[in-house]
Amino acid sequence: MRKSVRITLILSLVLVLAGLASVLALRWHAARTPPIFKIELDGAATKPVSGRLLLFATAATTARKAAKGGKVESVDADPLYPMRTAVASREVSRLVPKGSVTIDTDSQAFPMNFSALPPGDYLLQAVLDLDHNYNYSGRSAGDLVSPVISVHLPAITPSTLRLVRVQSEPYPWQLTSTPDLQAAAPDARAHTRPIDMVSPMLSVFWGRPIHIRGWVLTPPGYETSGSTRFPTVYYTHGYGGNDERLINTVVGVHLAMMKGEMPPMIWVFLDESGPTGTQEFADSVNNGPWGKALTEELIPQLESHYRMDARASGRFLTGHSSGGWATLWLQITYPKMFGGTWSTSPDPVDFHDFSGINLYTPNANVYHRPDGKPWPLERLNGKVQGTFEDSAKLERVLGLYGGQMSSYEWVFSPRKEDGRPALLFDRDTGAVDPAVVAYWRAHYDIAHRLQVDWPLLKPDLDGKIHVMVGTADTYYLDGAVHKLQAVLDNLHARSDFRYLAGKTHADLYTQGDDPRALLKQISWEMYAVARPDSTMRPPAQAQIVAPVSSLAQHSE
Repeated sequence: MRKSVRITLILSLVLVLAGLASVLALRWHAARTPPIFKIELDGAATKPVSGRLLLFATAATTARKAAKGGKVESVDADPLYPMRTAVASREVSRLVPKGSVTIDTDSQAFPMNFSALPPGDYLLQAVLDLDHNYNYSGRSAGDLVSPVISVHLPAITPSTLRLVRVQSEPYPWQLTSTPDLQAAAPDARAHTRPIDMVSPMLSVFWGRPIHIRGWVLTPPGYETSGSTRFPTVYYTHGYGGNDERLINTVVGVHLAMMKGEMPPMIWVFLDESGPTGTQEFADSVNNGPWGKALTEELIPQLESHYRMDARASGRFLTGHSSGGWATLWLQITYPKMFGGTWSTSPDPVDFHDFSGINLYTPNANVYHRPDGKPWPLERLNGKVQGTFEDSAKLERVLGLYGGQMSSYEWVFSPRKEDGRPALLFDRDTGAVDPAVVAYWRAHYDIAHRLQVDWPLLKPDLDGKIHVMVGTADTYYLDGAVHKLQAVLDNLHARSDFRYLAGKTHADLYTQGDDPRALLKQISWEMYAVARPDSTMRPPAQAQIVAPVSSLAQHSE
């Protein structure tokens, strides 16, 4: 009896050890094999789909601590903290309802292959980017998204994620962000008309209908003002914006005019977004003649339909970030057409300082400084949050179109034989292509163009350039602004540069509780140019910064 029990115990131990060895072997294999995940299309889908399949993974403990109530409903990349979330991708050409595909998370991944992630519990979510615009606008209502699942990595067996259609987002007029804007939205909408013009020039360039979109906001009392014509402001957004995301600003400007905090003017809010990023209303061999389409097609059409002051002294430009660059570019390209630009935190306006990097130095590299340290791209509270290399390599995984770096190239670069823009830099090494830089300099370096063409530009441009930027700009854009000012100062040009102490890219316009204080100040400065004899004055309020700098220094 004892012998039988002993044999049974030995056999049991052998089986346990064999099972343990099998589990260890599976774990050893899993740790050395790219994690493979199965992605299914929900059976409720009505047709096959295609797009860019993205799989996001983040450490479960950290994500749950940061989530409200500890429940994580979304796992996504964060440009300010690019190392927190891993993402893998692949193209899907035809995924049928109830069908599935697998994704190799070591084929295209950032910031590392999934097999290199530290062992532990992770939260995963899959997204099918149907329009290939994730790089630019993130998730949209048309994308397919899976619920968040929890997995342990390295995984012994594959996990499955099921894609379902995202519910439609609210109509844009319902997206206003604060109670005062929500209350003002219906009245603002009544004073706003959409812009949706098919551009003949752009349509010929692309070989298909291309639309220019945006909004026209008329001031209070416009309908009862008889034949009165109003100064007009052309406003465009920064990178990541579009016509729907302009709504907050539309409603904010309407509310300010209703309160008398801004003078009565017509505002034209222009959408500069597209499949390649922001086209910045620059004529480009890649994006087409956006500047000509705006000035020769859209503006004449608007001025024929609205009572706009069609003189240069009645047309103004303003925009932030990429919109800041766009409006500055439009002003120097069409100096006779516009009465001034108030450009805030513009994208790099002198390529000697491309967010800190001098693109003109021999052997320039956007990933590493000469001492080997990484070039920062973003800062927050004085601390580096992301690097050029992180941003470029994340863009490459998210897709071929719409990223910030590729957006620059679609505007600034020469066109290759394959129809795509030439790359400014090698995406693996960061090495800058000097031939591409030379093209950028000749065509789109604003400081260089002003330096070369100032004798021709001065009669129509002098005194019309106003630039504002924070001294702690998130993307280091203040450096290039200083260099642009130095160029204009050396030319003895009348210009207006303002540096807002401690302000970043995001809070430049804010003073106290007012997120649009700077825009209000800008509007009154424009109105003073358009209507110098007006007795209308802004309400008593502190200026964020007075318009002095070069304008006062070099006034002649």
